[in-house]
Amino acid sequence: MKVLIRGLKQLRANSGPAALVLAGVALLASSTGIAEATRQAFSAASTKPRPYAVLKLGKNAKFPSKAIPTVARARSADAVGGLKAADIEMTCDATTVDLDTFCMMTAPYPVPPEDLGKNNFFYATQICNDSGGYLPSAAQLIGAAARVKLASTIDDDQLTASVDLDPTDGLGDRREMSSTLVTTQAGSSAAGAIGVSDGSTGNPRTGEPNPPTRPRVPAPETLQYVTVFDNRDKGGFGGSKPVSQPENFRCVFNKHQGPPRGGEAQASGAKR
Repeated sequence: MKVLIRGLKQLRANSGPAALVLAGVALLASSTGIAEATRQAFSAASTKPRPYAVLKLGKNAKFPSKAIPTVARARSADAVGGLKAADIEMTCDATTVDLDTFCMMTAPYPVPPEDLGKNNFFYATQICNDSGGYLPSAAQLIGAAARVKLASTIDDDQLTASVDLDPTDGLGDRREMSSTLVTTQAGSSAAGAIGVSDGSTGNPRTGEPNPPTRPRVPAPETLQYVTVFDNRDKGGFGGSKPVSQPENFRCVFNKHQGPPRGGEAQASGAKR
């Protein structure tokens, strides 16, 4: 205390009243431990609210939104019918690629060994339907080429395309089936025929004669699906094949509400 009084007298003689007051406060604070307490309080400041702690402002000179407690009614308003945002957000399953408005399988459908050679247009459309989706159009496949590893030629980049790398059964270019159909000749018969079943009769009220039996053609060679290949992320048309012929295919799905689901494991093929 003698040192404090002696210091005050010296400052009063040399610095005037204002300096005397400031120096007195500083000396008093240091002598009583207030400065140390103040320093510790500011060093304990945090952006997260803590009991008896100093709350820091954010970069925008405002309190962080998380520091403001949510009242009971606001917590109730954050949910819709008791559901959280994650429960109603539109998502894709984990085995598909999110293409903004729909989901596409990351890899072609793994045809089981017993069905090899049976994966024609009928098989593919039925599998996709049974899985809750549908066969993609040529436009959807080409549009997805930059984001999905589509089947492609052996000289394409294997990091961005599905390329044949197994020489044990020969190396060959690959392509994929689409739901887009074309006919290779004119006339309605190019799209198949329901035929006339044996036992069909004409309308007796109008005197219509019995029609001759005609064979049905449910899978005409003239009705073909368009194929697509990756073509170095640009997408390309790979020609058409009769609907009765097998080919690689993948399914697309509409988005669903809730978190992504796992489903059956598929070989990963997402590019980015």
